[in-house]
Amino acid sequence: MIDSPENDDDAAVATAAARAGADVVRGTYGQRLDRIDKGAGDFATTADVEAESAILGVIRAARADDAVLGEEGGRQGAATARRQWLVDPLCGTLNHAVGSMLVAVNVALSDGAAAIADPFSGEVFVTDGESAWVHQDGSPATPLSPTPDSRLVDVNLDPPFPSAPELRAVGLLSHPRFIELFRPRVVSTTLALAWVAAGKRAAYVTDGGDLRQSVHFAAGIALCRAAGCVVTGIDGAPLGESGRGLLVAADGETHRLLLSMMLDQRAQ
Repeated sequence: MIDSPENDDDAAVATAAARAGADVVRGTYGQRLDRIDKGAGDFATTADVEAESAILGVIRAARADDAVLGEEGGRQGAATARRQWLVDPLCGTLNHAVGSMLVAVNVALSDGAAAIADPFSGEVFVTDGESAWVHQDGSPATPLSPTPDSRLVDVNLDPPFPSAPELRAVGLLSHPRFIELFRPRVVSTTLALAWVAAGKRAAYVTDGGDLRQSVHFAAGIALCRAAGCVVTGIDGAPLGESGRGLLVAADGETHRLLLSMMLDQRAQ
């Protein structure tokens, strides 16, 4: 797979766009960045804005007729556009602002190709909607192969928690079976979804509503589905308008175990 937007290949456009954003994120690392308050404790930085601008430049050059929904700039493009790109230029803004390298750049074509770039490892995780692979520092593409062998489960502990008190992702961590079978991790970025697809994590859990068209989660959902992961809400239902969050597992058995632990909360 050649990751050049000159090719008529949406996955190549997603890859080039994610890499452009990652270049900005990596280049601003360690700098003192202005913060843009979003309210409720959330903020963006100049790195978020500049990375989104770089991503949009790639998409506009390759797909001028498409619309874009960016976390920082909102929806841009013709209201009649048939296709829309979802852009999260810096997932892990707080991590980046305090000098942590656990961040990701997410670019996804709605219901299509997607790419997640790790600015510091050089990895770019890509899907064309059917298969999934990873590039690293110019090396040949390697197919993604999810596996539960690590027994590591990432749980998103950032609020809000709309499914509480009936279902709590955080409650999973104190379940006796979880303590027996798994070990928790909290990365605070959707890079963890790419790690499930790549076999670096056994599963990922987050609360929330319908995340299918979220700029934060669309790329990771597309990647994990193409890699063969099991993808549902935290209540086991298919992702949809009435969905609850996200439970992504490397295999069916891990998904079954974690889902049973989540649903145990309903009986308490």
